[in-house]
Formats: sequence, structure tokens, C-alpha cells
Amino acid sequence: MQPMLEVTVIFAIINSVLLIALLYIYVRIALRSKGAVYPVGLSFFAFLLLLKNLLAVFSYTEMWPLFGLDILPYLFAVSVLEFGGLVALLKVTL
Repeated sequence: MQPMLEVTVIFAIINSVLLIALLYIYVRIALRSKGAVYPVGLSFFAFLLLLKNLLAVFSYTEMWPLFGLDILPYLFAVSVLEFGGLVALLKVTL
């Protein structure tokens, strides 16, 4: 596996951990607020994004021979930018 793809997988795993934390916080808020729609929507969004990241980790690790070297910088950039956005979202949420 290419080193850049390995770093991309690491970022996708970190993003998954951050999304689990956000999902926990949003579900806890939704349960406390008893029926508020906004935290339920945030929980749904975090859950779908978590599924996307888990699928990305699986596809990067299992199908890495199918990826061309030209696409690796873009996959890396998406993972790093997502990491930055999730860190900002977690900071704002806390």
C-alpha cells in the first residue's frame, strides 16, 4: 500500500472516531430535549457521515490496488479537509 494511502486511511479512522463522539453528543442532546428535531437531524447526519467513513476505510484497505497513483492526493485532501471540518464542528459543539 502506498504511504499516502496509509495516511489517508489513518485520517479516515480518526474522522470515524470524531464522528462517533459527535453522534454520542447529538443523541444525548436529542434524548434530553425530548423531541427536538434539530439534534435528531444532526445525529442522522453524523451517522451517515460515519457510514461513509467506515466504507472509505474498507474500500481504501481492500481495493487499494485498483486506485491509480494520480488519485491519491485527492483522496488525501478530502480526508484532511474532512478532519478539519469535524474538529471545528466538535469544538463548536462542546
